[in-house]
Amino acid sequence: AYSNFGNNRGKSAFFNDRGNDSLVVSALPVLNELFSASNTGINFEKYDDIPVEATGQNCPHHIENFQDVDMGEIVMGNIGLSRYTRPTPVQKYAIPIVKSKRDLMACAQTGSGKTAAFLLPILSQIYCEGPGEALNAAKENGKYGRRKQYPISLVLAPTRELALQIYDEARKFSYRSRVRPCVVYGGADIGQQIRDLERGCHLLVATPGRLVDMIERGKIGLDYCNYLVLDEADRMLDMGFEPQIRRIVEQDTMPHKGIRQTMMFSATFPKEIQILARDFLEEYIFLAVGRVGSTSENITQKVVWVEESDKRSFLLDLLSATGKDSLTLVFVETKKGADALEDFLYREGYACTSIHGDRSQRDREEALSQFRSGKCPILVATAVAARGLDISNVKHVINFDLPSDIEEYVHRIGRTGRVGNLGLATSFFNDKNGNITKDLLDILVEAKQEVPSWLESLAYEHQHKSSNRGRSKRFSGGFGARDYRQTAAGGNAGGFGGRGGRNQAGHGGNRGFGGGGFGNFYTSDGYGGNYSHSQVDWWGN
Repeated sequence: AYSNFGNNRGKSAFFNDRGNDSLVVSALPVLNELFSASNTGINFEKYDDIPVEATGQNCPHHIENFQDVDMGEIVMGNIGLSRYTRPTPVQKYAIPIVKSKRDLMACAQTGSGKTAAFLLPILSQIYCEGPGEALNAAKENGKYGRRKQYPISLVLAPTRELALQIYDEARKFSYRSRVRPCVVYGGADIGQQIRDLERGCHLLVATPGRLVDMIERGKIGLDYCNYLVLDEADRMLDMGFEPQIRRIVEQDTMPHKGIRQTMMFSATFPKEIQILARDFLEEYIFLAVGRVGSTSENITQKVVWVEESDKRSFLLDLLSATGKDSLTLVFVETKKGADALEDFLYREGYACTSIHGDRSQRDREEALSQFRSGKCPILVATAVAARGLDISNVKHVINFDLPSDIEEYVHRIGRTGRVGNLGLATSFFNDKNGNITKDLLDILVEAKQEVPSWLESLAYEHQHKSSNRGRSKRFSGGFGARDYRQTAAGGNAGGFGGRGGRNQAGHGGNRGFGGGGFGNFYTSDGYGGNYSHSQVDWWGN
């Protein structure tokens, strides 16, 4: 109902006509569901002080307010309902870049509004341009009763939780429009997801494995996917995800780079990932926003020496000092360790729950729900919760086990201090964590945090023992990455071709074949309207 509300009214009628009380009252549950969450904290104004670098040829000028760029009445109305007063730095730069139809690689601290930075301009362009060629494919295949969907935009995410979070944001910004977002992810009932898809899908949020499954089942076609987004792209392109990404982007019917518009977002973009990303982007803009791990003012980072045998006792002391009602996220390295620590805290009288890869999707969603609501204010988690997960009011992140690489640390501590809220991150350090010493020291110094003297000594020793210190320079200058093209041979700031590119032969060969398109989107008894004329009316009049 949320996506159909007001479809058969004039373009500005919903915004101007407040006389129909029954219509407004009927929308209240949907409004509460979509727009009730708080978006900014007390330090939000300090975002203006965050440094930004945009590199690439002919970079569009950034905006200062949402009103500086024409995104249409639907988007602006939903921005207002979301209580967004002004754009965050990543939104100031990314929105005009995406609106200018440029490819983008954006490196911004976690919790800075990256999701809205790509959803707002993409939905704005979809509202303006309509379904395009996908309309003809839907009509043609509707004749044969096929139910293959042709999304106009695809957002890929590495975890189920992040996919659901992006989907919820897409629902928010597509409110009162005909654009229908859908989400598919592994670990849930595929039959239910297929039935949801068959109702229509214009913007698809997906995890790679389940999307490949849907493509091979003939339920999704990417022939008319004009917008591709990789969220948490550095993880999406690591060796574990790269084959699936290439299967989706290069070996199916998705328009190739230069025709589609591609955007990548993450808090960290190591040079090797930037080099790999060249296969998917063309003449892109590289956007580096803010300090790694969030703004130094928002997250207080503490590193304490705790022997392995003392960790549980020290954790109890921290939880006692924090207070049982404060939301606390405790990270451990292993699934077995998460279960064991949850059992220990439960026996100690703490209301807690856990989330890791071996738990069913239903259990994971229930655990997150209990944590968000405060019913279980302590969540024990493995790395599955580090990436992109947006939980309001997490006061304390505790690294019970420190990760083995600094990027994971950055994403973990970013679960607190989100969008202007204050947060605390405490990490337990001992002899097992020697490989992260130098990088951790660099992060603390960069963010102007207190550095223990013993950590400085260890880092000095490690620096002289190690012959490979390349990773410690990854975050120089206060950014999660720098555009490696700026230091590449020849100083080429433009595009740089691909590693062999994709096979163009046969691309588009399946256009217009298979699938039922967008459900009852085009039928007079469903939504009304005639979309056969050249001026597409995406408002549904």
